[in-house]
Amino acid sequence: MAREEPLLAPRPSSDHSSIRNAEEEDALLTGERTHREQPRSKWAVWKDVGLFSWAFVATIAVIVLSVVYQHEASKNHEERHPWGPGGKPTGKRNLIFMVSDGMGPTSLTMTRNYRQFTEGLPIDQTLVLDQHIIGTSRTRSSNSLVTDSAAGATAFSCAHKSYNGAISVLPDHSPCGTVLEAAALAGYKTGLVVTTRITDATPACFASHVNLRQYEDRIAEQEIGEHPLGRVVDLMFGGGRCHFLSNTTEGSCRGDDRDLVEIASQKGFHYLNDRKSFDALNGGSEAKLPLLGLFADKDIPYEIDRRSQDGIYPSLEEMARTALKTLSQATADSEQGFFLMIEGSRIDHAGHGNDPAAQVHEVLAYDRAFAAVLEFLEKDSTPGVVVSTSDHETGGLAAARQLHDAYPEYKWLPGVLANASHSSEFAGDALTTFLSSNPDPKAQRKFAQELLEKALGVKDATSEEVDHLLDPKLPYKRDYVFADIISRRAQIGWSTHGHSSVDVNIYASTTKDAWRLVGNNENTDVGAFLADYLEVDLEDVTQKLQSKASTAESHNWLGDPLGEDVRTEGLDTYHGEFKKRSVDLEKRECGCGELH
Repeated sequence: MAREEPLLAPRPSSDHSSIRNAEEEDALLTGERTHREQPRSKWAVWKDVGLFSWAFVATIAVIVLSVVYQHEASKNHEERHPWGPGGKPTGKRNLIFMVSDGMGPTSLTMTRNYRQFTEGLPIDQTLVLDQHIIGTSRTRSSNSLVTDSAAGATAFSCAHKSYNGAISVLPDHSPCGTVLEAAALAGYKTGLVVTTRITDATPACFASHVNLRQYEDRIAEQEIGEHPLGRVVDLMFGGGRCHFLSNTTEGSCRGDDRDLVEIASQKGFHYLNDRKSFDALNGGSEAKLPLLGLFADKDIPYEIDRRSQDGIYPSLEEMARTALKTLSQATADSEQGFFLMIEGSRIDHAGHGNDPAAQVHEVLAYDRAFAAVLEFLEKDSTPGVVVSTSDHETGGLAAARQLHDAYPEYKWLPGVLANASHSSEFAGDALTTFLSSNPDPKAQRKFAQELLEKALGVKDATSEEVDHLLDPKLPYKRDYVFADIISRRAQIGWSTHGHSSVDVNIYASTTKDAWRLVGNNENTDVGAFLADYLEVDLEDVTQKLQSKASTAESHNWLGDPLGEDVRTEGLDTYHGEFKKRSVDLEKRECGCGELH
């Protein structure tokens, strides 16, 4: 038997092997075949096949990755935030956007607790809104971590950040197209329903453009059609009649003698100004567009006060139901549906006033309106969605309050709020009116004590509290004293009469169509969703508006620009504000369109 060589035994060298190795190295280095032809081994052939296969697969992988990368890089906002299981809606559709102005998470907690207490409900019986929360919204403006309603609503209407006070204008004082304007130009019917003035910041941001929210006379003019794009709103329900009346008319708050009610009528608006004319709409079945309903000189009263005047003012739910029926009927035979903005406006005012009794009733009224919209969507033949959120939180509300230096008690008392029949605003107005016509100190004291008991249900007012109410040098409104009296007893806390920067909740009828708003969002994401849902182009409207703004005849339609010293972008810094400063609180603007 032949002797086997060891596996690693050295092989004999030869000139031929040296030449072959050199040729192989040349071929590998240069990629060219050598002139010498030598028989190739099977191993060399399979090696070449392997290298070719590897190179082919690698090339294909690079191409695929390149295509995928380019596809991902080119995805727009809509593709980065998918529509969810149902996909993007197609065909005719309706969109209802609801704003709970000033309602933060604690407002909902307080109102839920209140309802469970007053109606004897178990703890799992929550508000309708509780069942539809899908995310949260970050609220900062372009020039402050604490936004006002104007900048907040501009984020919703234009999908752009702007400065506090801006009504759908950008920090450079150029107008930005709104979702309502874009919807109107695309053939949708449009509407605004509010419980404050129809010229207040939130409704104004959808149908007008001014550099400062205080230009409410100018906002009114644009809302009835004196607008670069013509009339864009088909239906308006709310208060604020005084801004539409000539200053020669009783109840007017205009600065000129223009009669916008008459001008609106000439433009085709059907005008309503009282409960009787609203009821004549028969829930919307007898309504004709365009429609202007102004049911109060300024704001519609708080719900806690309105309910005792039901024959004078319609509720938010009633106005919402009538608007939905009207717009649905008007679009029954059209290719496009409608866009409707509904605002629970005075939740914010109750927060500014630090009035917990008024606020729980405002939130309950908003919850009923939200439920009415859900009912409409379930029954209506046209697909639609409702999205609801707040522009900000107001008051720095806490469902807790430490009353004494001792360790605090863990409780708050909704029963105290249940005893109140009216708002602190109502009580403050009543006392101020009485004091102006009755100088007798004893009569004033008796009236104040009776008012506390009848309006707020407070039967144990202290002498110090009554003295505070009657103080002729009180540096702020008496409303604040009434509100604090009831807040302390309920152990409800407030950190400010202004806004806070807390994230606010987002609600929707279903996550199927509102999937993109699930989770934590910037408030501008809400605006982008509204436009994308309706498939309208905000930038196209912006270009139209800005071209109009540059023409001579419309140069001043935005009002006077802010001075150069006014910050419209970037945050301010600390200036020693911890020190007490002397301010005229009676003339201090609160960022809610009122003086506080």
